[in-house]
Amino acid sequence: MRFLNAVLAAAIGIGAATLPDAPQAQAQGYPNQPIKVMVQQGAGGSLDIAMRILAEHLSPILGQQVIVVNQPGAGGLIAARALASAPPDGYTLFMAASSVFVSLPELQANLPFDVNDFVQIGYIGEQPFAMGVASSLPVNSLAELIEYSKKTPEGLNAVAGTLGGLQHMSLEWFRARSKANLTMVHYPTTAAAMGDVMSGRVPVIWDSLSTFGAAVATGQVKVLAVTSPQRLATLPQYPPVSDTLPGFAAQGWLTLIGPKGLPQEIAQKLNTELRTALSNPKLQKRFQDLGTFTRQMTLQELAAFVRNERDQWRPIVQQVRDAKK
Repeated sequence: MRFLNAVLAAAIGIGAATLPDAPQAQAQGYPNQPIKVMVQQGAGGSLDIAMRILAEHLSPILGQQVIVVNQPGAGGLIAARALASAPPDGYTLFMAASSVFVSLPELQANLPFDVNDFVQIGYIGEQPFAMGVASSLPVNSLAELIEYSKKTPEGLNAVAGTLGGLQHMSLEWFRARSKANLTMVHYPTTAAAMGDVMSGRVPVIWDSLSTFGAAVATGQVKVLAVTSPQRLATLPQYPPVSDTLPGFAAQGWLTLIGPKGLPQEIAQKLNTELRTALSNPKLQKRFQDLGTFTRQMTLQELAAFVRNERDQWRPIVQQVRDAKK
């Protein structure tokens, strides 16, 4: 009996030594099927376009097709809820905009998930906003716009992106700082919003830089300022908002995230492959044309970045929230 027990113990020991941990084994074979990545915007929006460009470069690196799935609505809440219920196997991911972490937890009571549970995979890039106006509006600078809005009794309608998104929150912050007489208007799609601005139906728009390309090229919209901390090397003709409001800076950012329980090994693999894709000069150029500027981060750097952004924006979002009550 002792001999049999010893043999069984040895066999179990050998099996334990040779059998890899489940997450590690899962990561070793990953990916072996297409990967779905959700975006919190409809087709044709800046986030959708950015993810489709990234998918083109990421698919051959991973050896599996990366499929973009549009899940628009509620400032990212719909996509975030879908991610929270997804299996943690690395085949359902979410390219989340900053609003998911910065404003959603402060503006939505009783969320059915905790954004802190999502697994940070990789930083994609930042997207400065821009203040644009219909060409028919008789202003040519940010200071002129602020004064013109104050002299207009009914104020000016301003496209502010998705309700509760960072685009909306940053424009609310601008309005508070500048005392501009602006009324926020929210549209279901960027195309519909820009169409109304180009026609002059809505005079002001605050949106990602990628939104303005065709409208500016045709002379139907004027860009007055950008929200980056300083002038952009790629668009030096646009002054930063901080020239008018010292210290003002606001940029949206994009990260790739996974559901709670995603194995660290898969997150690390995706982080490595994502950084490989982002280092491609062709991708960087296409992103810059969209007003998206890539930056690479390790898993640790990304976690710290998200925490810092939440800490920085929390009091601003709470102030806007409380003012609406």
